[in-house]
Amino acid sequence: MTMNSEVRHESTLLRRELGDVLREYRQRQGRTLREVSSDARVSLGYLSEVERGQKEASSELLDSICRALNVPLSHVLRLVADRVDRSEGRIPPMMRRSQMPVRIPDSVPESLVAAELAAMHR
Repeated sequence: MTMNSEVRHESTLLRRELGDVLREYRQRQGRTLREVSSDARVSLGYLSEVERGQKEASSELLDSICRALNVPLSHVLRLVADRVDRSEGRIPPMMRRSQMPVRIPDSVPESLVAAELAAMHR
């Protein structure tokens, strides 16, 4: 496999996963493509193509869609990254069963750290 075909495959996968995440948010909110496209100030057809993974959304457009959906861009990107990890087999099989990816926190909550420190000093 050449480098170009690998890049093309990853881009296609990323577009599709991004579109799936955006569509899931929109549908969970019970909103139509027309409503979100109007709020995001993007054509209905273009938003539809983004959701179907047929078009690459620019960072500005993606930000606008996320604002229209009232979801942080960073959250959407994390979910997309989790889905790509899962499709590449980087998440253990027991976690693959659920529809939505399981996020493993990258930090320990302060309350847990405080409780552990308090227990150590007793």
